[in-house]
Amino acid sequence: MSTIIARFAADHDGHRITVSADDGIPISVRTFGTDTAPLTVIFVHGHCLRTESWFFLRDELLRQWGSDTRMVFYDHRGHGESGVADPASYTIDQLGHDLDAVLRAVVPTGPIILVGHSMGAMVTLAYARLFPEAIGTRVVGVGLIAGAANGITEVGLGRFLHRRAVSSLQVAVLRAPRVMQASKRLSRRICEPIIREANFGTRKVNPRMIAVATAMLNDTPLLTMSSFLVSLINFDETATLHRLGTIPALVLAGSADIVVPFAHSVVLASQLAGSELVRLEGAGHNVMMERAEEVAQSIVGLVERVFAGMRGQGPEYAAVS
Repeated sequence: MSTIIARFAADHDGHRITVSADDGIPISVRTFGTDTAPLTVIFVHGHCLRTESWFFLRDELLRQWGSDTRMVFYDHRGHGESGVADPASYTIDQLGHDLDAVLRAVVPTGPIILVGHSMGAMVTLAYARLFPEAIGTRVVGVGLIAGAANGITEVGLGRFLHRRAVSSLQVAVLRAPRVMQASKRLSRRICEPIIREANFGTRKVNPRMIAVATAMLNDTPLLTMSSFLVSLINFDETATLHRLGTIPALVLAGSADIVVPFAHSVVLASQLAGSELVRLEGAGHNVMMERAEEVAQSIVGLVERVFAGMRGQGPEYAAVS
């Protein structure tokens, strides 16, 4: 069983908790809202990002919900404030098990909604396969933001992800990590306009958002970035989608996302009976930063649909509102 190994520390960044994953890797968690809230929403971030990627969205939701709905954010292994692990464990399946460890430690009871962005959406789908008994019982809704069920190398920037190139990158990172990290930082500065286009789409974006996103990418160790690529290339959870059944689902993405193009969201929504498909015109891959208010409204709508369904299940949910 996972255990909480660091004390709560309440501040403007929420209650900080460290959860031990099943293999002992420390996972950094932040929670907002009371433990007695009738529903908890878990936010699962994307590749080379961290908890801060939800910052703007979190503030929008806090303004609407206060402490009525509990929110949980955490950093994946190798990302943000969580521990570095053996690169062999840098897989989406392992992240699914880490998500389960966070849930067991921080949200042991009560209904939950999983909201994942990009690789986080993939982790949500992997979790549904790994823990099917939780779907429809504990997991009462899902949000898939800029996600895909498979085929990320077929369209968009993913076309440049080839196994041979990824293998060469991994070898280089292991042999000369300092040189490669310096090269990464230089290339980020040179290619910042491309990063902006990939992550934020076509509209003018607050420079602070660009700075936050670029900093997260730069701060992610190259070993973390490169090690997850194999799992991303091989990712295919199309056979898992039926496990989500008819539970409420939000499928949201930007029309200008060139990392995981909107076509992936269309496919996802078409295979999820309880889904609502939301297309934000002109938004890029980091849509939850760029269009936080609109994404927040869609998540609020998802929660309202979940509450409506829970009230209709019987008297045990009558107090949920």
